[in-house]
Amino acid sequence: MEKKQFKAESQRLMDLMINSIYTHKEIFLREIISNASDAIDKLAYRALTDEKVGLNREDFKIVVVPDKEARTLTVADNGIGMTQEEMENNLGTIAKSGSLQFKKETENADDAELDIIGQFGVGFYSAFMVADKVTVISKAYGGETAWKWESEGVDGYTIEPCQKDTVGTDVIMSIKANTEEENYDEYLAPYSLSNLIKKYSDYIRYPIRMEMEHSRQKPKPEDAGEDYKPEYEQVKEWETINSMVPIWQRPKSQVTKEEYNDFYKSKFGDWQDPILSIHVAAEGNFEYKALLYVPGQVPMNYFSTDFKKGLQLYSSGVMIMDKCPDLLPDHFSFVQGIVDTPDVSLNISREMLQHDRQLKVIANNIEKKIKSELVKLMKDDREKYQQFWTAFGMQFKYALMNAYGQNRDTIRDLLLFWSSKENKLTSLKEYVDRMPESQEKIYYVCADSVEHASKMPQAERVLKAGYEVLYLTVDEDEIVLQMLENAYDKPFVSVASEDALPVTDAEKASVEQAEKDHKALLDFAQETLKGEVSKVRISKILQSGAVCLTAEGPVSLEMEKYFRKMRRDFPMSAQRVLELNPDAPAFQALCKAYEEDKEKAAAYVEVLYNQALIIADLPLPDPARYAELVCGLMK
Repeated sequence: MEKKQFKAESQRLMDLMINSIYTHKEIFLREIISNASDAIDKLAYRALTDEKVGLNREDFKIVVVPDKEARTLTVADNGIGMTQEEMENNLGTIAKSGSLQFKKETENADDAELDIIGQFGVGFYSAFMVADKVTVISKAYGGETAWKWESEGVDGYTIEPCQKDTVGTDVIMSIKANTEEENYDEYLAPYSLSNLIKKYSDYIRYPIRMEMEHSRQKPKPEDAGEDYKPEYEQVKEWETINSMVPIWQRPKSQVTKEEYNDFYKSKFGDWQDPILSIHVAAEGNFEYKALLYVPGQVPMNYFSTDFKKGLQLYSSGVMIMDKCPDLLPDHFSFVQGIVDTPDVSLNISREMLQHDRQLKVIANNIEKKIKSELVKLMKDDREKYQQFWTAFGMQFKYALMNAYGQNRDTIRDLLLFWSSKENKLTSLKEYVDRMPESQEKIYYVCADSVEHASKMPQAERVLKAGYEVLYLTVDEDEIVLQMLENAYDKPFVSVASEDALPVTDAEKASVEQAEKDHKALLDFAQETLKGEVSKVRISKILQSGAVCLTAEGPVSLEMEKYFRKMRRDFPMSAQRVLELNPDAPAFQALCKAYEEDKEKAAAYVEVLYNQALIIADLPLPDPARYAELVCGLMK
C-alpha cells in the first residue's frame, strides 16, 4: 500500500503545531472530543430532515476507551463519519477544516444545534503530541465502505478500505512510551482521563462515556457468622463523565439559589457561599452567557503576586482558557466565573484569544453588569454589601491608585467611608444626597481610627457648623479622594484646609492682628524647631484645641505617611505647618514663658510640636526627649 505524503508546507505546519502551537499536551483530548462532537452535530442536523438517519438525540454519544496493554487510547463517535475523499481533504491536508466548510454551508440555518467548534482543521493533529501513531477508522453516513487513515506523523499517511459496521469515526492513538521528562501513562489511566474530560469537555452536549473501575462491597453470605468482615471487589461500570448541560445555559428562572451556590463551591473550591451570583444571557450583535460570582471571603493568595485574575472562557461548551484576564478589569479581579460564547475569535490553538472587538464588548458589558449588581446589593442588602466591602474594598482603592483614577466613574459609586452624621459607613452618593443646598464641598478628616477622627481638633470647626465629615481611617483614603477629584461635581476638601469654611472679615482681622501681636513669638517658635516645620502661625481652624499640624503644598501629611510606609527613602515630604490657637490656655502659658524664661518657652514649643505630631499620628523625632521635657515641666 502506497504511503501518501503531506505537502511540504503541511509538513512544516504539522511540525510547528506539534512542538509549538499547544502549551499543554493534555489539550489533545479536548481537540479530539471536540471533533467527535462536531461530527455528531452534523448527523444530528441531517436527522432533522432525513428520517433515514434513524437516531434521536439521546442515541448520540462519544466513547473513550484506554487500553494499557496495547497502549492505545480510542475516542469513538457515532456521528456523520467520513468518506475516502473527505479523509483525503480533512486529514490529508493540514488546516483544511470540514467543520468550517459545514458551518459555511449552513450559515443561514436558524438552528441552535449548529455551534460547530472546530474551525481551523489542526486540532486533530494535536494527537501527535502524545501518540507516535494515529489510526482513524470511519464510515460515512450513507456510505457502504469504511476507510482507515493511518499516519506516524510528518512522513505521510495511508488510506485503505476496512471493516466497520456502524456509522461514525474511531480515532485510535498509540500512546508514546514514557520519557524522563514526560509521563505518557497518564493518558491511559481512566481517572486521569476523567479529570481531563471534566476540565475541558464537561459541557459537550453529548454524553462522553468511559468504563470506570470502583470498589464495591460484596453481598453478605447468608451463612455469615457474627465475626464476618465485609469483603470488597473491583467492578467496572460504564459512566457518563461529563455533565453536558451547564448551569449557565439554563434559564435563570429554572436555577435555584442553592444550585448557584453549590456550583460555585464545587467549581471554584470554596467552602463558603458567594456573596453574589450574577447570571447573564446576552443576545444581539454578540451572544454570550456568563455566570459570575463575588466570593464571600478573600482568597488565600489574593493580595500576592501568585494571584491571577480572569474568568474561565468557553466556546460552545468547550473550555478555551482557564483564566482569561481580558474579561475582567483590575478593580473587579476578585470576581470568579465563566463566560461561554460562540462569537469570540480564537487563534489556531484555541488556547489564546485574538484581541478583537467581540472580546472587548463582552468585557465592557460584564464590567457594567458587575457594577450594577453591586450597587443594587448596596441598596437592597446593606449588611451583605458591608461584608463584601470588608473583604474587597481595598481592591477598589488600589485599582484607583494604580490606574491614576482612570476608572473613577466605575468605582466612585461603590466606595464606602465612615460618616460623622450617620455614625456608620456611607457611600459618596448618600453623602451628597444628604447635603444641604448651601453646602458646596465634601468634608473629610484623616485619622487612624473613627474614634480618633471624631476628636481631631481640625474637625471641630466643621462639625460645629453642622456639616457631615467623612472619617478617612486608611492611609490610602486621601489619595483615593484625590484620584476621584470630586463626587457628583462636589469637590473634596480637608477640614484642615484654611478655606474649608468661609472666614468672616472679623475672624480674618482677628487672626491677622494676633499674628502681628505675636510675630516675635512665632519667629522664636519656628527658630526653636530648627527646620522641623516650614511655618508656625496663628490658626484659623482651631476652636478649643491648642495645637495641630497641617501641611502646605501638594504633599499632605497623610500622603507622606503612606509613601514613607511604601518606601522609607521617599524623597518628598509634607511642608509642615504648626498651628497655634491664641485663645487656648496653653498659648497664654507660652506667651508668659516667652516674656519671662526663654528656655522654658523653648521647652513649651517642643512639647506643643510633639503633641501636634501625636494628634497627627506621626512619629516623634525623639520620644525620650519629649518625655524628659514633660517631666521637667512637672517640677
